[in-house]
Amino acid sequence: MDSLYKIVGIALVTVIATLIVRPVRPDFAVFISVVGGVIILFLLAGYIADIFDIFSKIFTFTNVNASLYKIILKIIGVGYLVEFTASLCADTGNGSLGDKVLLGGKIVILVMALPIITSILEIVMELLPV
Repeated sequence: MDSLYKIVGIALVTVIATLIVRPVRPDFAVFISVVGGVIILFLLAGYIADIFDIFSKIFTFTNVNASLYKIILKIIGVGYLVEFTASLCADTGNGSLGDKVLLGGKIVILVMALPIITSILEIVMELLPV
């Protein structure tokens, strides 16, 4: 819970600093926004490591193929990276570019998920009577 307060605090300071600096130096305001976002990501690094550990335990316990584990983690990473990039684009006034980034991310995630979909269909086909 303490980290949440830090994240909210950094976000508020970043927003206020951006609002103060933007009329004078719009280019520097974007830099402040990016730095605030990166600091927040560093604060989340410990939680991200915990998530990887939990996923690893789940996949070990269920005996799921390790390649599927890697794919799921990559999909999650792509989703967060695309969302962060699209938000950054919106912050800089390039909302339409951010929309294209989101669309590209969704397509990449769909392509990455195809092996998982194939595995699920194989399991379903094995369960169905012939």
